[in-house]
Amino acid sequence: MQPPTDEQKRRFNAAAAALGKGDWGVAHQLAASLIRELPSHAGLHFVAGAAALESRQPSLAIDFLSRAVSLDPARADYLGQLARALASMHRSADSLAAADKALALSPADPMTLDTLGAVYSQLNEHAKATQVFRRLVESQPRQPGYRFNLATSLIFSGDVAGAECELEKCLELEPRFWKAYPALAQLRKQTTTDNHVDRLLAVVPLAHEAEARTYLHLALAKELEDLGQYPRAFEHLAAGKAITRATKRYSFSRDQALFEAIERHYFAEPVPHPTGPQGNEPIFVFGMPRSGTTLVDRILSSHPDVHAAGELESFGYAVKRASGSTTPLMLDPDTIARSRRLDWSRLGSDYLASTKPFTGNKPRFTDKLPHNFFYAGHIANALPMAKMICVRRNAMDTCLGNFRQMFARMSSYYDYSLDILDTGRYYILFDRLMSRWEQRIPGRILTIQYEMLVEEQEASTRELLDFCGLSWHQECLRFELNAAPVATASALQVREPMNRESVNRWKRYEAQLEPLRRLLEDAGIEIRD
Repeated sequence: MQPPTDEQKRRFNAAAAALGKGDWGVAHQLAASLIRELPSHAGLHFVAGAAALESRQPSLAIDFLSRAVSLDPARADYLGQLARALASMHRSADSLAAADKALALSPADPMTLDTLGAVYSQLNEHAKATQVFRRLVESQPRQPGYRFNLATSLIFSGDVAGAECELEKCLELEPRFWKAYPALAQLRKQTTTDNHVDRLLAVVPLAHEAEARTYLHLALAKELEDLGQYPRAFEHLAAGKAITRATKRYSFSRDQALFEAIERHYFAEPVPHPTGPQGNEPIFVFGMPRSGTTLVDRILSSHPDVHAAGELESFGYAVKRASGSTTPLMLDPDTIARSRRLDWSRLGSDYLASTKPFTGNKPRFTDKLPHNFFYAGHIANALPMAKMICVRRNAMDTCLGNFRQMFARMSSYYDYSLDILDTGRYYILFDRLMSRWEQRIPGRILTIQYEMLVEEQEASTRELLDFCGLSWHQECLRFELNAAPVATASALQVREPMNRESVNRWKRYEAQLEPLRRLLEDAGIEIRD
């Protein structure tokens, strides 16, 4: 290969500079045009791929980044970006392999380490994420964002003291690192002698952006609830959610259209004969978020034969790919309409293959993505031996739990939770859909009531294990000792023994939730006092 000319070097440097400035379009255009002259220049393929990834063109990014890695396999930064691109396309096995290769090269630059930590977190490889973020903090101790990322990994791993230390150091370095405040509030139950309320109120005047105010309102809501100041807590909760809702173009009709599409397309078809793989490895745990799905997952994964795979998006992505839909959302009416008559056997096989790198060490695994309730019929057809468990909870507590939680801001799954009545309307649709699934595929879904699990732990646990075909193990009653990481909003809660702390929480806000109660009761939902 001829060495690049001075003019070609200048153009490459211009492409790299555009990438560094965040001018993705220019960077990609410059690099892609120069690749025609220098097809074996690894750096050009990297710049073109990284720019494509930032421009949300992951397939194109994978092509360029794969070529960059093949030309220069010793570059951890190339592998890190490739792992990130593969993860964005839900190619989990390939992403993990690329990330592991990058980590084996012992990268030292902060950007690559941060990328690898984020990839490992996305892949539910939280022990590796903690390792990477700890290395990053040791090399860059004055970067608050790295402290926060390490704290998040420590929370998932159950290290509350370590997480609190990192969050405090994060805020010491940057008091305006707003999302650290609710994370700190959630670490433990606050008391009258040990809380952050005055501290939070003191920084409120510094919060000018909507996102900052949201985080502070939610932190105050959590701490005031712990202190028993429920009316004030609800005021802050409602204020924080309203701020976020105002920044989103959300209409409840969008979610309503999704439920209606399932009823219109799926239930209109004759029940197909399941033809998928006969393996019984997967146990799907789903239901409304904040209904107890993580608790059930921890109970099951305390069994020596069960691996907790986390909240996988693998099944939804397999359906999306098989449907041929090209719409941007994972699940929408177009995807549902196109997935009425799939090759069920292939769908099941594709799903199982995508989980192997993470679940092959034990005979069974749990897939605990709450919104998999949308796919119950698809799962029944594609995986005839798979077990499905739907966790149900008092409707008022379920709706309040969703409203209290700040879910991932970039996800469209949870926009309903920004308004308490929208949350109630969503619950009504969920309740109707689950009734339809139980009629459509009788015996395939075990419904577990959260309150019954709390009141009759051993009997409910035995029912769970029997349904899944698992032998009795006493460890399943001591789920709080399960050392596996937890990457959900219940990460700290499920490390405590079974308790009634969350049962009838809604009664604390009975007056504020009266409109919700009327909405649910008018729809025929029974409210248990």
